[in-house]
Amino acid sequence: MSLPNVWHHRRVADNAAKACYVCYKPSTSVLITPDNKDFFYICPIHLKDRGFCSPVVDTEQEAARKREEAMAREIEKVKQEYEEKQKRKKEKEKEKGKDKTNEENDADKDSKQAGKDDDEKEKNDKIDAIKKAAAAGESKTDDSPRIFALHKNFYQMRINRLRNMEIARRNAERLRDPSAFPSVPKGDL
Repeated sequence: MSLPNVWHHRRVADNAAKACYVCYKPSTSVLITPDNKDFFYICPIHLKDRGFCSPVVDTEQEAARKREEAMAREIEKVKQEYEEKQKRKKEKEKEKGKDKTNEENDADKDSKQAGKDDDEKEKNDKIDAIKKAAAAGESKTDDSPRIFALHKNFYQMRINRLRNMEIARRNAERLRDPSAFPSVPKGDL
């Protein structure tokens, strides 16, 4: 029976809180092995304690977080460029409006209206793209590590606990089996 020293941090509902493995205070944080063989409740403050466990850095997760940050910066850059473009268009429209006569303005209003519709559509598309990217970024609000490795003393305590549970289970099975007991002597003595 080998127990890997890899523990995933999970959260449970508030009404399912149980005693912390270390300090016995109610906790909703659980450390569980990937194969679900062992778990225990632990306070989040103990997860930050270097004497108890250390986080396992997931390179893929770090790379994904960096990509998200780069995406957010690029979205902000596109947003600023779009605002600058809109300001320039408004300035040009003001200059053209001063130069043209009323008749030209009537014909130009129709073309401006079509241009404004296109601008609004482009603006709405960019806003939707920004909202989607922001929603993807908001889904991951907890930046704390999710995978931990227990230090050797605590890890050995968990192994001993599982070993003792296995021994107790085997002993209970032996006691249930009637053939494990000696039989009554037969014959005259």
